Amino acid sequence: MTPDAPGGWQLDPVLANDTHPLAQLGLCEARLMDDANHPWLILVPRIAGAVEWIDLDTAQQAALSADITRASRALRAEFKPDKLNVAALGNQVPQLHVHVIARFRDDIAWPRPVWGSATALPYTPEQLVERVGRLQAALDG
Repeated sequence: MTPDAPGGWQLDPVLANDTHPLAQLGLCEARLMDDANHPWLILVPRIAGAVEWIDLDTAQQAALSADITRASRALRAEFKPDKLNVAALGNQVPQLHVHVIARFRDDIAWPRPVWGSATALPYTPEQLVERVGRLQAALDG
């Protein structure tokens, strides 16, 4: 892990490798999952040592909830999904992080979970620039 923020917080190298930076929210670093199959955000609370929701104090839990709402609204406004999936699993990456995924009835994995349903499709450089710009604007709005 490399230091990313004051107080000892570090972004897990797997998350750093699999995602692209988007924005700093209230508590979280918002990142875009490098999978063009789905509009998929990863929210990582900037709290050193946080593995589970219960590792956050009440104020941090409220801030994380607000960040999840902000990310969900941005995805809904930009992509008009049929469903939003929100999950904090951590089975492969123990660092606390929350997946916020826009789902569509005609997406490659519907109605199954996105994990293991299809091979990740990395963004082309052009797609990445477009998607990051669009999501940054939505998150600011």
